[in-house]
Amino acid sequence: MKIHEKLRQYERQSPTPVLHSASTLAEDVAEELQSGPMSAEEKELLHLLTSPHLQAVLSVHDTVAQKNFDPVLPPLPDDFEDELDEESVKIVRLVKNKEPLGATIRRDESTGAVIVARIMKGGAADRSGLVHVGDELREVNGSSVMHKRPDEISQLLSQSQGSITLKIIPAIREEDKLKESKVYMRALFDYTPLEDKATPCQEAGLPFKRGDILQVVSQDDQTWWQAKRVADCNLRAGLVPSKQFQERWDKTSIKHTPYYLKASQHITIRINKLLYMQSLELAAYLYTGSLGARINELKQKVIAENPHRYAVAVPHTTRPKKSNEKEGVEYHFVTKQVFDADAQNNKFIEYGEYKENLYGTSIEAIRSVQAKNKMCLVDVQPEALKALRTAEFKPYVIFVKPRIPESRRRRSAATSPGGEHGRITEEDLQEMRLSAQQTDQQYGHLVDRVLIKEDTACAELRSILERLERETFWVPVSWAKA
Repeated sequence: MKIHEKLRQYERQSPTPVLHSASTLAEDVAEELQSGPMSAEEKELLHLLTSPHLQAVLSVHDTVAQKNFDPVLPPLPDDFEDELDEESVKIVRLVKNKEPLGATIRRDESTGAVIVARIMKGGAADRSGLVHVGDELREVNGSSVMHKRPDEISQLLSQSQGSITLKIIPAIREEDKLKESKVYMRALFDYTPLEDKATPCQEAGLPFKRGDILQVVSQDDQTWWQAKRVADCNLRAGLVPSKQFQERWDKTSIKHTPYYLKASQHITIRINKLLYMQSLELAAYLYTGSLGARINELKQKVIAENPHRYAVAVPHTTRPKKSNEKEGVEYHFVTKQVFDADAQNNKFIEYGEYKENLYGTSIEAIRSVQAKNKMCLVDVQPEALKALRTAEFKPYVIFVKPRIPESRRRRSAATSPGGEHGRITEEDLQEMRLSAQQTDQQYGHLVDRVLIKEDTACAELRSILERLERETFWVPVSWAKA
């Protein structure tokens, strides 16, 4: 990034070479140095000037310094006369390589004219400043487009290389060039333009994956926004479905996942706690053991390594205290009446019953850990995430799940005594996959990281925690305003 910024700085200064023959000058200096006795400094300079690497650098410098990088446009043909008034027609000549022109077109239903519908930010048309939304396109490289279909015109434009000449009738009111916005979105779904039949131009679409951060540079079109992927070297914007269009499309499909873009802001903000999201794949217990127990094992290992930085929220329970237990250490021991009252007053993020005893994790228990300037490690059911994913807690959510065996394979449970009860059937695997898919559809948009529970899980978790300590993250903009 620093190199990029430095290059942009020099680009704005429009630097010019001091001389066009650095190699010749180096040869002359080397010859002069060898003409007489040399000091130690002169010997070192001679060694540098005659080294192959420096000679190669100087040769490249001369090649670049002597080359003219300005695009050269051929003159307009003498017979290129306009059939309309000279003031109403504009001849635009652009130089494009293999990149798209960066504009989309549409057919005006009332007049049949071919109109420029969009100018993609950072594309060739936008950089030229000569083509605007609303312009009427008449000819491409001298070929009339009046009776061509929009897809035929798009193909003609995309296949044109080098200089491309456009005859256009300017819009009555030329719009200003697009101004880059400060609107950022976190993609909560995968998008492949080449598979989207609804997009007005597949080549102009911007592919992205769930979790990518997009900078939306234009929301003028209510259906298709223009966006760029953050940290992408491609400066040209692409088309992405707007939030309203994607949500409307999702409601008419068989999907149930909230597939939309979520506003985020890149700020330096301390993640207050780490959440573990339990898998709903109950059949996985047959060969993995209790996933909840495995998550608890992960937490205990992390806390044992750094007890001054990490801690768990002490849960509440109605079961009797054992002789070796202390109040407020293993549990907060309360009566059933007190527990029920706290549950009625929404003091628990989640609670349940086990062997006729009630267990729950309270919001105050999490706040107590935070008050000690520690990161609170909590494992919860997915339903509790909506209550916890707030500006107060600012959680980093990790979905821990077991690795599901491939289809048609059976594995024995390491914790099972053996026999048929320790076997996983194809029906069990199918149930696990369906459960994982449902979990991802319902809660995947709330998850920051997926962690597969296997031998390397503890090392991966440790790496994640270290990143949380030193790096910044994209968070919902509402967290920054709180």
